Amino acid sequence: LQLVESGGGLVQSGGSLRLSCATPGGTLNDYAIGWFRQAPGKKREGVACISDKGRFTNYADSVKGRFTISRDNAKNMVYLQMNSLKPEDTGVYYCHAWSRYWGQGTQVTVSS
Repeated sequence: LQLVESGGGLVQSGGSLRLSCATPGGTLNDYAIGWFRQAPGKKREGVACISDKGRFTNYADSVKGRFTISRDNAKNMVYLQMNSLKPEDTGVYYCHAWSRYWGQGTQVTVSS
């Protein structure tokens, strides 16, 4: 299963980005999906996750109230809406199909 993230970029503090996770030629619908991030020199950390049918979500404390994970199984897509971004949100964001597949990541940079 190939996962492809998109939507990263450079944004000012307080701005928003929406990340997308797609799987060309496959399906995400059978998997719980997580978004992880890794800042330079730091360990990869979980940001948010969503169950396979989208009924359950969970967030890291650091992003609660600012980030929203969602999925559209009809379109075979998972999203991460990121609002009120902070410089400490900077990192490479990865999509993960629990617990087997990882994407290549998309860079998010938040300037102060």
